[in-house]
Amino acid sequence: MTATEEDARRIFGRRAASYTTSATHSDPLVLARVVELAECAESARALDVGTGTGHTALALAPHVALVVGLDLTPEMLAQAAELRRRQGIVNVAFEIGDVHDLAFPDDGFDIVTCRRAAHHFSDVRRAVAEMARVLKPGGRLVVDDRSVPDDDFVDATMNHLDKLHDPSHVREYRAGEWREMLEGAGLLVDVVEPYRQRRPLSSLTDDVPAADRDEIERIIGGLTLEQRDAAGVDEDSTGLHTDHWYVLARARRFSS
Repeated sequence: MTATEEDARRIFGRRAASYTTSATHSDPLVLARVVELAECAESARALDVGTGTGHTALALAPHVALVVGLDLTPEMLAQAAELRRRQGIVNVAFEIGDVHDLAFPDDGFDIVTCRRAAHHFSDVRRAVAEMARVLKPGGRLVVDDRSVPDDDFVDATMNHLDKLHDPSHVREYRAGEWREMLEGAGLLVDVVEPYRQRRPLSSLTDDVPAADRDEIERIIGGLTLEQRDAAGVDEDSTGLHTDHWYVLARARRFSS
């Protein structure tokens, strides 16, 4: 396990409880779209990589035979197991594991999902190759992750802010980068859907050491009007808000 993954396990172990109730991670509209793109079948086996507290795995569960939810962090999986118990779901198994070295045979799953996790992977191309490897021919890989637009300033700024928010952050990739990575793993990409959400600045500054919080606020406060517009920064009666970019992508493994 690399230092990046060790950082992720430590940070998410401390923050695990907050992800159970996180509005962005439990967003029903995005979860429904992930399930739709997965093209579930009653006989399907699904793998949810970076499952966290299990929202995606549990959303898939009613539509498939079995879901395996995989994550590095025991505390996150403990929260996921409790959420599973409360929802009365019995066809989801949670396991500790690393996407860079999946302990599953080739061609083992009809569906692989990876939601809000890939920007933490230390070697995202290796991770994508592993997810493609465990897909059956004709299987679907569905990715939903933080992203950045095709704007060099916003790309650099948002990635820097997220690194200050979470030292295990590696990179939020542009939609075009996702297409290239998925195709590079030998997959056929048929859906790429960028989207944006408005988030309060507190989503970047909560539970962050004081020095890093101050630096985030300094960077936002120092933006020019043009830069604020590009980054979607504005203020209303509830405080400062910024745009957060995301991308949904689906890729298929070629049938034999």
